[in-house]
Order: sequence, then structure tokens, then C-alpha cells
Amino acid sequence: MKLPALLLAALLLAPAPAAAAAPAYGGPRAGIVQLFQWPWTDVGRECTNFLGPKGVWAVQVTPPQEHARVSGDPWWEVYQPVSYRLDSRSGSRAQFAAMVNTCKAAGVVVIADVVLNHMTGTDGTSIVGTAYTKYHYPSYGPQDFHQPTCQVSNYQDRANVQNCELVELADLNTGADYVRQTEAGYLNDLLSLGVGGFRIDAAKHMAAGDLAAILSRVTKPYVYSEVIDYGGEAVSRDEYTGIGNVTEFKYGKNITSVFRSGTLASLMHPEQSWNNWGLLGSSDAVPFVDDHDTERDGSALNYKDGSLYNLAQVFTLAWPYGNPLVTSDFNWSGKDDAPPTAANGMTIGPYAAGDTTYPSGCTNIRPWVCDHRWGNIANMFGFRAATTGAWSVDNKWDNGYQQIAFSRGNLGFVAINRESFGMDQTLQTGLAAGTYCDVLSGDFDLASRACGGRTISVAADGTAHLTLTGMTAAAIYTGSKLRARW
Repeated sequence: MKLPALLLAALLLAPAPAAAAAPAYGGPRAGIVQLFQWPWTDVGRECTNFLGPKGVWAVQVTPPQEHARVSGDPWWEVYQPVSYRLDSRSGSRAQFAAMVNTCKAAGVVVIADVVLNHMTGTDGTSIVGTAYTKYHYPSYGPQDFHQPTCQVSNYQDRANVQNCELVELADLNTGADYVRQTEAGYLNDLLSLGVGGFRIDAAKHMAAGDLAAILSRVTKPYVYSEVIDYGGEAVSRDEYTGIGNVTEFKYGKNITSVFRSGTLASLMHPEQSWNNWGLLGSSDAVPFVDDHDTERDGSALNYKDGSLYNLAQVFTLAWPYGNPLVTSDFNWSGKDDAPPTAANGMTIGPYAAGDTTYPSGCTNIRPWVCDHRWGNIANMFGFRAATTGAWSVDNKWDNGYQQIAFSRGNLGFVAINRESFGMDQTLQTGLAAGTYCDVLSGDFDLASRACGGRTISVAADGTAHLTLTGMTAAAIYTGSKLRARW
């Protein structure tokens, strides 16, 4: 099958399988990678083999609780809890605990995606064989759900959004003390295993006060709430900032628009772009190009956009805004497609028997895409970590259209060429004189500073001569400066 040109270009940018495990890295970290639907054993291996060595701060994992098993095993069945027992299509409690410990040893925080708003949508049998009926579960009965039942149908009505059923999922009464205590017990159990944070799924459908009351019974970790808010609805994302960070869907919508059909030059001029987007404050936001919902509904760039997606991720990880999330997915064609699944409903992960440091299931994006391993994305985590000390944008340059460049103080510099033709410029980088590894032209090892790509020379006045082919980018930073050889 012939691949789209942009996708082919992205694949060509992806690093080749490594021959040996990367050396240990103990430096600064930044960003979150969502290993969407990955099994626990594979998440642990990826923390050791890749996320840790690349300087990723945290990994977001799929909801770990016992869940419904739905015909066809669509990905969203894990978002239909049956109980808070830690047995899911991703693995057992023991495997989950081992994964958390492995990731911690690699320096990576585990963030669990947790579903507190609801239980299942129908009667059935769970992934591990527990029979249940809607409103009757191991921990809950009909008295624990909002009554009378109703369906979410009017996003201008707060009560409808927060007290009715989202797509017919049994809506828990999170204002009730028993429900709050039961959910807090689940969260505390996860924390006892070493989990470092939570993504709160469908938080908009729970009153912010209810969610705060649940979390008040928990030794509070890092939290971010999923609140889909493009403006004009009864429930606002701003209500949840007192609880923790909040997903910023407006960022992905606007970045997608700019990279698809706008001009990158506008990003260098806030009056043309940022000032009009109405974003959360940086300290409150979890921005992303796409998440597992928006990439499937067509509203965001995704891996099928190839190099365009790559460049948008480079920009997001380079720009000083929020705590960015990169979603790494499996290959899909329909929005409800299942991840690779065994006959018993368990997920078949990207690591196969005999794999060492490179998961063979990532090869040629089938069946796992492994976006986070694409070269132009993976090496930007180190860039972001190294530049957090300069939370500013300096030395901005653009060609008036689709070529841009900027520095992060004197700590890092990035140039992006979204044109179809080459870029040839001498630009001020803000960096000290020396030879730097362009971390986007080849692999870069944070621990040893081994450079697998080209080098860029910065002159005494801080300028560098850059040549970029169409649809590529370059990035250098203090940590990619090559050590002098004597």
C-alpha cells in the first residue's frame, strides 16, 4: 500500500532500532508521554529502555481498574469501570505494581488515568469474568447513582452535564460521602503502589467541589483534570484549576489550525495568534497537539499527518507553555478500533518475545505507532528539560510565512521550516560559542552526549548558519553542546 508523502517522510525520520540499552540518565526531566493502551509489562520496559534515557518526566497509563468487556474490544471499554480491582486488559495488579517500580527506578513518574465519574453503560461481564448489571457492581448499588436517571444532552445546563449520564454510562453521585470515600480508597491504593499522579477522566461531568472533596481524602499527588472546554458552555475549565492542572483543548485546536492552514510566522506575533486563543495560564495547563479523543474525531493533527504532526510536536515541546503531553498510540482506521488484542481480551503490546531495547511492534507504525519514538519528538524532551530555566522566547525570527526560529534565553534554540523548499539563514541563537548536536537530525544520547546527526557551529557572537530542507526542523541546547576533545 502506498503511504501518504508526509507519513512516509515521518517514518524516514524515525530512529532505527537500537543495538544496546541506552546509558543511565539522571538529569532534568520534562513532559508527559501517554502510552495509550500499552500493557503494564511493556510500559515498564519502555520506561527503562527509552522514556528514562530520553529525559521524559512522566508516563500516563491507561485506566488500571477492572472494566467491562465489550464486543469487538473497542479501546473505550477500559473507560467503563466494573470495580476498582486492579485487573484490566493491560495486566494484573502484580504487573501494575512491578511496572510502577520499574518506571520509578528509571526516573519516570507514573500517572494513572482514573475514571471517577461513572461505571458501565450496560449489563455484562468484566474483562476478568465478573458478572454485573448496570447500577449493580461490587462496590455500588442503585442508591449510589444520580436519580432519576437522565442523559447528558444540553451543555448549557450545568445540572444536566454533571448529574446525568454521559453516553448512557451509569453516573455516580460524587456528592455522596460513601462514593467519595470509595473513590478516595481507590486513589490511595494506587498511591500506595507508587503512582505519582492522576489524570481525571471526564472531570467536567463532576462538580469541581465533588472532585476536590474526593482528593481531600488523598495524599495529594500531581493531578490534571480532563475538561473539554472550547468556550460558551455552562461548565468551564477554570473551575478546576484550584484542584490541579487542566487539559487545554484550545491549544491543540489552534496549533492544528496554524500548522494545517495558517502561517507559522503568526506564532512569533502574539497579537496575531496567542492573544486571541484564550488559553489557560501556563502554570495551569496541560497542552497537547492531540489526545486519544481528538486525533480520532478529526479535530487535531495526528500521526497520519506525518511530518506536519512531527513539526507541531517539535514546536509544542520547544515553546514555554504548560506541561505538555505527547500521545503515543496504536495504528487505527476507525475511531472505535481495538488495540492489538488476544482472544481473551488482553492487549498484545509492542514488545514481542526476544525484543531487547526496541519493541518490534513499533516497526513501520504497525500495529503500534509509537509516536513518542519518532526522532523529531523523542529528542525534544531533553530540549524542554534543559530550557525550563529560561521560560521566555527570545531572538524570534520568521520569513513572514512558514519558517520560524526562536531561542529559550541562552539555553536553547529551535528552527522550524514548514515550507516545501529549503531554508538558508544565519540567525542569532542566544547560545554560547561552540559546536552543538542538532538533536533533530539524528539520535542524541543525553548521558554520553553522543550525537547521531549533524552538528551546528555557534560563533562567538551567538549566530549560527542554518540550512534546512523542506518540512524539517533543527534544535540545539546547552546539553547538546559537544565536549571539546584534547
